[in-house]
Amino acid sequence: MWNPLDEVVRRQKAGEPRGITSVCSAHPLVIEAAVRQALASGGVVLVEATSNQVDQYGGYTGMRPADFRELVHGIATEHGLPLDRVVLGGDHLGPNRWRALPSEEAMAEADTLVATYVRAGFTKIHLDCSFSCADDTTPLTDELVAERTARLVRVAETTAGDSAAALRYVIGTEVPVPGGAHETLEGMAATSPQAARLTLKHNRAAFDRHGVAGAWPRVMALVVQPGVEFDHLQVFDYRRERTAELRTVLATEPGMIFEAHSTDYQTVDGLSALVEDHWAVLKVGPGLTFALREALFALASVEDELVPAGSRSGLTEVVDRRMRDEPGWWRTYYEGDADDQRLARRYSYSDRMRYYWPDPEIAAAQDRLFANLSALDIPLPLLSAHLPGQYRRVRTGTLAATPRDLVVDRVRDVLRDYDRACRTHDKEYE
Repeated sequence: MWNPLDEVVRRQKAGEPRGITSVCSAHPLVIEAAVRQALASGGVVLVEATSNQVDQYGGYTGMRPADFRELVHGIATEHGLPLDRVVLGGDHLGPNRWRALPSEEAMAEADTLVATYVRAGFTKIHLDCSFSCADDTTPLTDELVAERTARLVRVAETTAGDSAAALRYVIGTEVPVPGGAHETLEGMAATSPQAARLTLKHNRAAFDRHGVAGAWPRVMALVVQPGVEFDHLQVFDYRRERTAELRTVLATEPGMIFEAHSTDYQTVDGLSALVEDHWAVLKVGPGLTFALREALFALASVEDELVPAGSRSGLTEVVDRRMRDEPGWWRTYYEGDADDQRLARRYSYSDRMRYYWPDPEIAAAQDRLFANLSALDIPLPLLSAHLPGQYRRVRTGTLAATPRDLVVDRVRDVLRDYDRACRTHDKEYE
């Protein structure tokens, strides 16, 4: 059964440097930006939910997989993107959320997690069983990780039944864990070719033992670390000379390419090199909400210039206050004194702010910001000062100067870079 992702794999294996952007965000404006970009490029939109965001209990977004599907499909339908050009993925599906439990209890929860994603129509399934549970001896062996992965493949295949042929699997993991680094990083090494080959060997054997060898040709990607990462203040750029042997590992796997996580903030040249070197799935999440925050805060600065003090949204102040009131999503990530933490809350590449946008007070402030600016004509020189890229498109008549359109277009700036790197349609995206 055909899956739109098959074309990416086929063209990579034919020697064409083609890729696809994996949008890892549950924010409606980010998803809207991805949908609009797919409409402009003529391509497919791949949107993924992580096991932290979305699970059988609601995750931190409050959404179960079927809810996330309805969110994405609703936005696609609203903007006229056919649903056969929408692919849903589940990221890091495994025992991550239940690591405090004994392994069998955690894996039982992971079984339910995977089944819930598959029943909801997710067809790209990344299985990550690298997390140690309460009774595990650490570090986990490659064999045990592969055993647990194959167990979840069996759950997915059984759940899908006659539709299992549409499923595409991703195996392997990378560091740090989902959500980003907890600390300042000193460097980022690429996965060794030997480790990648062992991952393939152990997983193939485990698939055989669990009776799912027939699913192996549908393992479309292997996650390895190409040496790209970011922390709060720095980005580790792709250096292709470090992956010369690694990128040959899949030469004998006719249906498999590499998937790269944490590609946020890479340059266009770096992203293009990754695609050329067979990292055909480029995952991005915090980089998109980072751009979202830039746009919203820029509009808040515009509001400060145009709206009387008593009527302003106070968005930036509301966000920081709510983050200080509820520090659970950032306190263990941001080091330093109070000033360092204040700057990190607002500007860190790790963008822990992304967890706070659904907060009712913050959402209300954003709504007020949009309402205030929708009632005004933003002077072009003011727009140029705060959102110069969007100013240029407004000047040429390709972008409306509404708050929502300006924010979505700023997020699309990031996605345009990814489309260029992935050569989605061999065209420039304006």
